[in-house]
Amino acid sequence: MIANAQVTTSSISGSVKDQDGKVLEGATIKATHIPSGTSYATVSKKGGGFILPNARIGGPYKITVEYVGQKKYEAEGFSLILGDVYEINVMMGEDIKQISEVIVSGGTRKSGTEKTGTSTNINQRLLTTIPTISRSLTNFTALTPQSNGTSFAGRDNRYNNIQIDGANLNNNFGLSNDLLPGGSNQPISLDAVEEVSVNVSPFDVWQGGFTGAGVNVATKSGTNTLKGSAYYLFRSEEMNGKKIGGDRTYKSGQTNK
Repeated sequence: MIANAQVTTSSISGSVKDQDGKVLEGATIKATHIPSGTSYATVSKKGGGFILPNARIGGPYKITVEYVGQKKYEAEGFSLILGDVYEINVMMGEDIKQISEVIVSGGTRKSGTEKTGTSTNINQRLLTTIPTISRSLTNFTALTPQSNGTSFAGRDNRYNNIQIDGANLNNNFGLSNDLLPGGSNQPISLDAVEEVSVNVSPFDVWQGGFTGAGVNVATKSGTNTLKGSAYYLFRSEEMNGKKIGGDRTYKSGQTNK
């Protein structure tokens, strides 16, 4: 038996410690997706670790950590990436009523996510800023360095596992040379796409059968803010016939092809 699953969510994981480095078990962790108000809650387990699975992608998020005798920890402004784990390590301070000063320090890290295999993530910023003429998914999957048209890492496109919000759109029979079956690479409007993830080596058994690339597309979900978009395509009468904007497209005596 072979089972395939669509990746449409993300998760948050980390640990909770006090200022002396002692792990805190039983701390309350709450993460809130600010645009929609969706919240996820859990408590830290043995060793101070915690995980919030199946969280909505995007953001911004706000996370709150509370523990008896410790000052409440709050952080916001981060976003979750499709199919990846966002790591956050919380260090809480003692709950002191009077303080003379607050010292805020921070550092950089290589990555806040864990990946399985070679993957490329196309977020909402890239989807809205990269020029596209055909408004096709292949215009964005081409951002993967291992991409050659609809082939990834030199493998046949029929090995690819393409899913959109759980809908399987594989081209296993090779009815066309396109990424998707039926000769179409735009089954839904790009305005409805939230994020695209291309996994060239989906070692995670949840994502495919270890043969081709896994292309996961997640669509936008509702928020508490009313938004809309419009797209139109037109051709005027000046684009038809033997002239373009009043200029002839061929010289006298030549055959118009």
